Amino acid sequence: QVQLVESGGGLVQAGGSLRLSCAASGRTFSGYAMGWFRQAPGKEREFVAAISAWRGGITYYADSVKGRFTISRDNAKNTVYLQMSSLKPEDTAIYYCAASGGPLVHTTPRDYDYWGQGTRVTVSS
Repeated sequence: QVQLVESGGGLVQAGGSLRLSCAASGRTFSGYAMGWFRQAPGKEREFVAAISAWRGGITYYADSVKGRFTISRDNAKNTVYLQMSSLKPEDTAIYYCAASGGPLVHTTPRDYDYWGQGTRVTVSS
């Protein structure tokens, strides 16, 4: 079992930055690929970014955030991060952290086994 707790959301002006954190429980955190998803009001949950297990040498981003967001992990702290820069109003959503039961990067929610409760990000224009 893995429990995930997100933090770092908030209200920011367009063009600003935020860093989301996701703290994981469990001794095998390093063996899980991790992902970030988001869900805006009235929309389906969508993929944002993912990072492979272990050293996190493989990352993958949605086209909408490529070049603006960076996913990283610190296995010593059992934490995965999402650094968000040049934020836009369309980035407004609840952001969820997820853990996959394997090492490979995935972009669909069904490939993730554990989910956090989400943290809200609001970008004002």
